[in-house]
Amino acid sequence: MTLANAGLLAAASMGAGVVNAIAGGGTLLTFPALLAIGVGPVAANATNTVALWPGQLSGAWAYRRHLADEKKVALALAIPSLVGGVLGSLLVLWLPERIFAAVVPWLIVFACLLLAFQGPLKRLLESVPGSDHPATAWLIQLAVSVYGGYFGAGMGILMLAAMGILLKSSLQHANGLKVLFSFLINGVAALVFLGAGAAHLPEAALMAVASGLGGWGGAHLAQRLPPAAMRWVAIAVGMYAAARMLW
Repeated sequence: MTLANAGLLAAASMGAGVVNAIAGGGTLLTFPALLAIGVGPVAANATNTVALWPGQLSGAWAYRRHLADEKKVALALAIPSLVGGVLGSLLVLWLPERIFAAVVPWLIVFACLLLAFQGPLKRLLESVPGSDHPATAWLIQLAVSVYGGYFGAGMGILMLAAMGILLKSSLQHANGLKVLFSFLINGVAALVFLGAGAAHLPEAALMAVASGLGGWGGAHLAQRLPPAAMRWVAIAVGMYAAARMLW
């Protein structure tokens, strides 16, 4: 790994840590950076997952006060997060990457629309009988977690949108849960990739340090943003990510 490649990966990873803590979508910075230095797509996906995990750990710790308010939700949805993360990471090793690559941009656009119309959608959902059943959130979180374990790009935006609609708490609480569940999903996926020898460890170690610093700073910045600003930052990041992937 040359000095120039190391600098590119460090900058992309620090930026990804910040973006993941605020909105999600940091993978769209680090995944292309890994491809640019010659890492293959599957190895880049695995290396990226291993590398960004520390940033999510530091972000979750920075949100510990919000998470304490949502302890029951955090414990209940931790199970589908872990199960989905394992299933998704196994799909990376078993299936062609082009399958999800074709639908990823549209999933991100869908998540942005959910965020943009969160208020009306939340009121509509509350009027539907049975929509507040715990199984609804459990199944949605499982689906997002499978996707996150597989390719992850836009996972945080999807989760933030879902949490904002399904939960009665603030957007900051929803973001804290998003950071925690991202940490769990990528944690189990990273173990699968490491066990399979799919990740490039020198690159992952460098990126892990940078993403950890970015995640800590990004989480503190996110907590200072008003809900409307956080929502529109997430939408802007998501639309940029979707447009870039479509291009």
